[in-house]
Amino acid sequence: MTDNSSATAIRDTALSSPRSGLAWGLLGVTAFSFTVPLTRVAVGGLSPLFIGAGRGAVAGLMAFAALLLTRQRLPNRGQWARAAVVAAGVVVGFPFLTSYALTSTPASHGAVVIGVLPAATAVMAVVRGHERPPRTFWIAAGLGALATVAFAALQGLGGLHLADLLLFGAVVAAAVGYAEGGLLARELGAWQTVSWALVLAAPVMVVLTAISIAEQPPSATPAQWAAFAYLALVSQYLGFLAWYRGLAIGPMTQVSQIQLVQPVMTIGWAVLILAEPLTLPTLLGGLAVITFAALSVRSRRPG
Repeated sequence: MTDNSSATAIRDTALSSPRSGLAWGLLGVTAFSFTVPLTRVAVGGLSPLFIGAGRGAVAGLMAFAALLLTRQRLPNRGQWARAAVVAAGVVVGFPFLTSYALTSTPASHGAVVIGVLPAATAVMAVVRGHERPPRTFWIAAGLGALATVAFAALQGLGGLHLADLLLFGAVVAAAVGYAEGGLLARELGAWQTVSWALVLAAPVMVVLTAISIAEQPPSATPAQWAAFAYLALVSQYLGFLAWYRGLAIGPMTQVSQIQLVQPVMTIGWAVLILAEPLTLPTLLGGLAVITFAALSVRSRRPG
């Protein structure tokens, strides 16, 4: 594979307007907002191992075809190592942990993942990307995280269970993958970054998919297969094209806060798709989450 102008064009978006980064981030968040409800649909007929591995295998094949057809250059040794971090976080960690968690918890409970993820991503952006947002950003981000956790708690969450621990692990995995992927996208390009991560993880995903089929042959309804298809094509691949492009344009700490509106979207889809109840506290909590998200996004870095 050789380099071409498409990678340069996408890398140049790092010089684009911050509003462009926010727009791409919102597009990615909208795509991701269906992930939890549709995972909940898929686990009704497919094993968590098949869902976690299969979505990565399908997306990996798509990514390999895209890289081959566009003749992308190979990453260097350091970039391969960083792509492995992205793969471990968003191709392996987050899908597997959420798939297992959602076998025993409703989609509204899974919104906790989305609630604390922006704050976790912002912390990783500071540690890894050396960003130094002002105090107002941290206040708004902290209040947003608290509001989102309270928003999820109003959906009837009790004490910590195994599913909560799995969801917490998923948050850590995704935050690391998001932050590293956002930085790497500035060098390789947005879609190239997620594509190389998927290709790197594809052999393991294919083997695990085969094992899951041998242990428990898939038997699902058309709706469950459709949910799996979305998880593989959009949640695992196309959504990341928009999300990493937004993070690459940055500032990463601001773009990451758009995810604070994702629980609101997720609960909305859970109501429409899964017929989960929608209450007044849900509406008030959603308004609070959106308000703090707006304050976070409007915060500016010093100097």
